[in-house]
This record gives sequence, C-alpha cells and structure tokens, in this order.
Amino acid sequence: MKKAFLLSYFALIGLATFGQILKPISWDVKLSNTSPNVGDEIEILFKASIEEDWYLYSSDFDPDLGPQVTQFFFVENDSYELLDSIVAVGPKRKYDSIVWLGEYTYFKKEGLFKQKIRILKEDLRIEGNYMYQVCTDVDGKCIPFDDEFLLGNTAKASSDQKKKQELSQDSSLWSILITAFLAGLVALLTPCVYPMIPITVSIFLKQSKSKGEGISKALIYGLSIIVFFSLLGFLISFIWGFTALNELSTHWLFNMIIFSVFILFALSFFGLFEITLPSGLVNKIDRQADRGGLIGIFFMAITLVLVSFSCTFPIVGTALINTLSGGSILEGTMAMFGFSLAFAIPFTGFAIFPSWLKSIPESGGWLNSVKVVLGFLELALALKFLSVADLAYHWGLLDREVFIALWIAIFGLLGLYLIGKLKLKSDPDSDKISVARLVLAVATFSFVVSLIPGLWGAPLKSLSGFLPPMATHNFNLLKEEAGGNTCEEPIYDDILHWPHGLSGYFKYEQALECAKEQGKPVFIDFTGHGCVNCREMEQRVWSDPEVLKRLSQDFVLVALYVDDRTKLPESDWYKSSYDGKTKKTIGQQNADFQITQFNNNAQPYYVIINEDGEKLIAPKAYDLDVSAFVNFLDKALENHRNDAVL
Repeated sequence: MKKAFLLSYFALIGLATFGQILKPISWDVKLSNTSPNVGDEIEILFKASIEEDWYLYSSDFDPDLGPQVTQFFFVENDSYELLDSIVAVGPKRKYDSIVWLGEYTYFKKEGLFKQKIRILKEDLRIEGNYMYQVCTDVDGKCIPFDDEFLLGNTAKASSDQKKKQELSQDSSLWSILITAFLAGLVALLTPCVYPMIPITVSIFLKQSKSKGEGISKALIYGLSIIVFFSLLGFLISFIWGFTALNELSTHWLFNMIIFSVFILFALSFFGLFEITLPSGLVNKIDRQADRGGLIGIFFMAITLVLVSFSCTFPIVGTALINTLSGGSILEGTMAMFGFSLAFAIPFTGFAIFPSWLKSIPESGGWLNSVKVVLGFLELALALKFLSVADLAYHWGLLDREVFIALWIAIFGLLGLYLIGKLKLKSDPDSDKISVARLVLAVATFSFVVSLIPGLWGAPLKSLSGFLPPMATHNFNLLKEEAGGNTCEEPIYDDILHWPHGLSGYFKYEQALECAKEQGKPVFIDFTGHGCVNCREMEQRVWSDPEVLKRLSQDFVLVALYVDDRTKLPESDWYKSSYDGKTKKTIGQQNADFQITQFNNNAQPYYVIINEDGEKLIAPKAYDLDVSAFVNFLDKALENHRNDAVL
C-alpha cells in the first residue's frame, strides 16, 4: 500500500498533461500487384480512412478554387514510369455558394486514389509524398498534412515506419491510461473510499450462498463502476471535446471558474467543508440498490460513487477538466476507464481472495494525510488556470516569478506538513512520522529547492508547460539578449513579448514590410498564451544555441497570438470571409488569418515565407527534435537563396 501511495503522489499533476496530436486520417499505400514483373502495368493504391465528422478534399477540382486539393509527388528513377495522372475513385461533389463559389470534390469515411505505373526494373523503388487537407464542420477546423510513402523492394522500411507511428499513438493512449490508473489509486486511499473496501466485500460474501456467487457479484460490482465512469468520460468528451476551442479555453470566465473549483477542491481536502450531493438523490439510488439482482448490484456501485463523492469528485473533476480540453472521445473515455479500473479492482480482487484483507493497513489518521496532500496539489494546479486568463487579458497578476514563489510556498508548506511541523484540526495527535512520509518530504523539499533558481531567471525547462513564459519575468539575472532583425518599433510590444531576448513583430503586415526592406524570409509563429506545447517548444527547442542563432540572425520574426483578448479600434475590425463573423481582437484576427491563409488552426504552427508571402517550406508543428527544427530553418533559408517556393 505504501508503494501505491508513493507511485500515486504525482499522479494528479500528470493528469494536467493529457494532450494529443490531432490526425483524424490514416493512409494505406500499396501496390495492386505485390510481385510484379518487368514490363507489367500495375496501380499504386492510396487508400484513406477518415474519422467520423471529418472529410478529405479530393484531387480532381480546380486548385485555384480555394481548398487545398490532394496532391501526389513522385521521385523519378529508372525503375518505373508513370502512366497518365492520378485518379480519384468516386469522390462526392458539392457546390459552395458562400465561400469558394465553385464546385469541389471530397471524401468522407474512406477515400481512394489510383496511379498507374509501368515496371522498368526488378529493383523497384517508388517513393514520394502526398499533400492534403482534412476538415470538419463540427468546429470548422481544417488541418493540412504532408506525408511520405515508400514502396517496392524497400517497402518493408515503409511498413516499419508505419508501425512506429502506430506504436507512438498507442504509447500516448497507454500514458493516459496509466496516469488515470494512478489517479484512481489515489482516490482509493481517501477516507471516503478506503474503509468501504472490506465492508463491501464482506457484504458480498455474507449475502451469497457460495463463494462463486460472491465472486460473481463482486465482478458485476466492479464492472458497474467501470461502465459508469467510462460512460461519464465518453459523454463529457462527446459534448465538449470538439468545441473546447481557443475561444473557450482562454476565456477569463471559464478559467476563473476552473480556478475557483480547484480552490474549493483544495479547501475541501483541507477539511474546511465537505462537498456532498443532495441526500435525497443518494437515498433514492440507495433504495434501488436494495432491489437485489443485477440491477441492485449496479445501483449499489453507483451508491458507492455518490457516497464517496466528497473525496473522489476533486480527483475525477481534475481528470474531467483535462478531458474537456483534449478534444478526443477515445482519450476522454480511456482516462475514465483507467481511473475506474483502479477504483474497481480492490472490490473484485478481495472478494476472490478474501484472505488478502488481513494484510491491508487499518484505516486511521494516514487517510486524512492523503486528503491533505491532495489539497496542496489541487492548490498548485489551480494557479495554472489563473495564469492562462492572466496572460490572455494582460492583467499582470501572476508573472512568472510570482507563480514560482507561490509554488515554493505551497510545496514548502506541504513538506512541513509531511514532517509533522504543520498540522490541521483533522490530523491526529502524533509526534512520529512514517518512512513513507519522510521519503515524500525529502522529494518535496528537493522539488522546492529546484524551483528557487527560477526566481532569478533559470529556465526550469521541465516545468515550461506549467509556468508563465519567461517574458513575464520582471527580475531576471540570467536575461538573454539574442536580438533579432527589426526595422521600426514593433506594434503591441508593450503587451506582447518574445522569449529568450529575441526581437520581432506581433503584426504580420509590419513584419512583411521589414522583410522586404532587409531581404530576409519571415518566420511566423502561430502561438497562444494558453498553449502548453508552445511554451515547451520555446524552452526545449528554441533555447538551443543553434536555433537561437538562426532565428535572431537569418529571419524577420512575427508572433501571432491567436488567443489574445486585446480589443482593437473599431476601424480595424473586419468581417471574416471564413465564418462571416466580425473579428474585433488581436487573437480573433490572427486565428482567422491562420485559417484563411494556411488552412490550419492548431498551435504551435510555424510558417516560413519570402518577402512576397510565398511559403518556402512546408509548415511545421509541435516537434521537440532540435535537429529537425534546425533542418527546417536551414532548408527554408536554402530555398530563399535559390528563389524556390512551394
């Protein structure tokens, strides 16, 4: 039990890292004949599997209409030759009379493209790439992609690469499952749940005519808990996942509500009050549990969930809040499944092996200590939501050093509590602490010490996703002056800032004019105040000397914040050609610019253009590989020198 306690200590913080790289489409590229002979004419089959509510633009409509057509590019060699053009098989057709004013073709659920080739050599190698765009009408999101393919005698490498991508996606889901499972273990150790384990198991065993019947009831009981929580995760993700956009996630009211909820969770764990459901509701469910049979067992499980609400709701609430911003039904359901799995296992396991009940620690004061520790963690996490609202509206309440100081205070008090120097009314009188508390105290104080250099400007890269950006740090002894290429004074530099001492613009037109004057390419950074991955890229990738050197010397920089709430003068407002809405703030106009010009609304998103606004290289998104980012910059510079554009 102590091991579970130690493993679960930081599980709640882990919940805040749920995220995803959205790709609602997968491709299967293969040859119509896997063993062709020289002289054979065969087809390359590009089959797309598209997620529900998304569609893929086809390849057979006017590319100047507006939407990005699907394009295929082949690397020429002497092992094959192309015959005719790519053929889209059975796309749907639609005439757009509002935005594009023309007919376009698209695929839903599945798409198929065929390219006929002739085999010229036995040593066949077919490689290239395909550029395409998928969109959804649910929230208007459009995402462009540029994927590569490799077929022939080297197709095994392509297959291996595909397997690696699948493993990467699987590992993300496993990470969510494991983190949620640990959070479920934390919930088990709360005073509202832990004492119920032996009581519930005893009820099953005493009311059953045989051991087998008792085990069956316990299994149904555990499955009921899993079904309830998984269904809750599915419904929350389905209702909110596709609509939790920047407009909501960075709105001051939404973040202040979540901040307040976390504070209430913390105070509840500290023992100031209990969060309870109406007794009438609990009693109604409890009466249903007396019906017996499968229905009775199901409602018995729901009764446990409701009775333990005051302890479990803050933990479940933390998971659900992150589910709201994840945007994936699968991830939200997986999170609640992992939580409920840990929650249900003891009730079923101890019913199968009742002798194990003798080995678990008795309920006592240590359960209250678990609640208090969770209270401190909820208090620390609450500051993240206040920070998002503070950054988006430029209140200046929670600069980076203030945030770090508050975390030092919170975790410092947690350390004092763990060694018994700080006690609450609900804590038992005891001068002794357990080995587990001592180990946790050492870990906590070590974490506090690691935070202290951050007060003077240390980057604290491992926490970059939680902390406000370095630009908000007012007392920085380690301030970097990387510089940059600017002409006139940047507009909005009084409210917006670049990291690492870089100099750049915050208005696209101003950056483009400076690029024409200096003859340099423009590096566009689509970012956001509430974008965790943006902060990670800045701290983990941009901080590299090779990246900083290129950004500061070779480009004109412009950062376009898509969630900034600064209201512009009415003379600068305009109605979007994309959604017909009037764009009144910096963030609204930047987000509209990203969608209309680059058919994308995800952040971070990096675009490099020449002085005429033409793309020099395919845009890049979140990728912590420093060498890949350096190559991205170098390739764009090379194309700029050679006057090559996409």
